[in-house]
Amino acid sequence: MAIHIRHADEAVLEAHEINVTPFIDVMLVLLVIFMVAAPLTTVNVPVDLPSSTETPAPRPDEPVLLTVKADHTLALGEDAVSSDQLIDALGKASKGNKEERIFLRADKTVDYGTLMDVMGQLRKAGFLKVALVTLQGQEAGEGP
Repeated sequence: MAIHIRHADEAVLEAHEINVTPFIDVMLVLLVIFMVAAPLTTVNVPVDLPSSTETPAPRPDEPVLLTVKADHTLALGEDAVSSDQLIDALGKASKGNKEERIFLRADKTVDYGTLMDVMGQLRKAGFLKVALVTLQGQEAGEGP
């Protein structure tokens, strides 16, 4: 007669732990993919800014219109103005009112850096309200 004694360590134990290692591996791979791909989404985007189809904002009767020409010279209204005289000329044109909106337009060939330099001069002088002027309802390259 054989007696079978069952020991406590022979019982089948189930593991109730979740193995998270594959999940962590997948997340790290995705992180690396997004870190590599994110900078590539902002490079070499062609932009043609000068035309717009939006309804234009109403202009005042006598707007202060500053123009950056293709040769990077400036004109205030119809009068040519140098970069050094710009602030004084704007003060006269706006009658000393720093809250006056300045309408800024630039030739299509003017580079972004030049336009930002002019806007920086306006900001330094205290003219914070600047409106950019575009062609309305016309193809770029056609006359107004």
